[in-house]
Amino acid sequence: MNRIGANLSSGNLLPIVFHIVLWTVWIGLPIINAGENERWRQYAIYLIPGGLAHIPLFLINTEWLIPRVLQRRGVSTYLLYLLALIAFFSLIQYGIRMGWVPEDLRLKHNVVFWSIIPVLFATAVSTGYGFITYYNRQEKAQQEEQQERLKSELSFLRSQISPHFMFNILNSIVYLIRSKSDMAERVTIQLSELIRYMLYSSGEDAVSLEKEINYLKNYIDLQRVRFEEDVSITLDISGSPDHLEIDPMLLIPFVENAFKHGVGLVQDPLIDVQVVIKGNVLDFSVRNKKGPETEEDKDPSSGIGLKNVRRRLELLYPKTHQLQIEQNENWYTISLRLQLTDPAVELMQQQKKLIHEASLSGR
Repeated sequence: MNRIGANLSSGNLLPIVFHIVLWTVWIGLPIINAGENERWRQYAIYLIPGGLAHIPLFLINTEWLIPRVLQRRGVSTYLLYLLALIAFFSLIQYGIRMGWVPEDLRLKHNVVFWSIIPVLFATAVSTGYGFITYYNRQEKAQQEEQQERLKSELSFLRSQISPHFMFNILNSIVYLIRSKSDMAERVTIQLSELIRYMLYSSGEDAVSLEKEINYLKNYIDLQRVRFEEDVSITLDISGSPDHLEIDPMLLIPFVENAFKHGVGLVQDPLIDVQVVIKGNVLDFSVRNKKGPETEEDKDPSSGIGLKNVRRRLELLYPKTHQLQIEQNENWYTISLRLQLTDPAVELMQQQKKLIHEASLSGR
């Protein structure tokens, strides 16, 4: 009964409509089938209380015995309770037929039989319905539990990005203030924009692709200030990011990785970043020249940032991303293709999914 109240409060009317239709047909069909036979029609009308008595039987079986007794105490206990329920409601049906229905309308033979059959039929229908809704609820609960685990893992991964990024930014601040004090104000403003984006976006499920690209621009501008002519840095952007969303701080680890391994001992360092947007597909690539290999450079993809972003891609874009990491003697290249979402389209898809799930379960 509590579930029925929950359905009303949550606005999920599908189970309510199901019960209204079921019991209208259940109670009304015998009257309709009586046709022109007045005696049978009167008999069917007198049996309306018997039809109504099946409602608590149905609800007790579907809302208590199956989800609670069967799950917690096992099949044998459930069957005992079910047999007791059948016996109790069969007695009610017998009492209605013998005590409520006028004597001239009563069936003369097999009163016990016709008292039990409707109860067995109601029990069979309620058991089928109960198992379907029970397993749908279980599946939904498992999906929600899995989603919560994924959210927790994503939250942890995003929390790792923040200190990792801050460490790199602080290194940049120290270097720029020491070597280019005349640019300290400009640099500090740019850094504050980066940090503001990092703090506010890290708690979001998604941000606009335009904001993420602007963040990349600001980061690369700072690196240009830091390295001046010592490092050749290119950033090319084509296509429109309008209406597209992406997980925050998803692209920056690739660029950070390029600056980490693509400068220093590298002769004529070059870092090339390409952003191409076609429809809802993002092609993102980062390429940097390699220098003499150090122990840390043997596997540039093994750092915290790239491990983190690999896992986020697996969780958030399991079937809609392609990540390729290639390296040879001179170059290290990361290529990422992402199929992104339009929030308006995604909202429509979520609404359709909710409607479909509601049609499969009696929540």
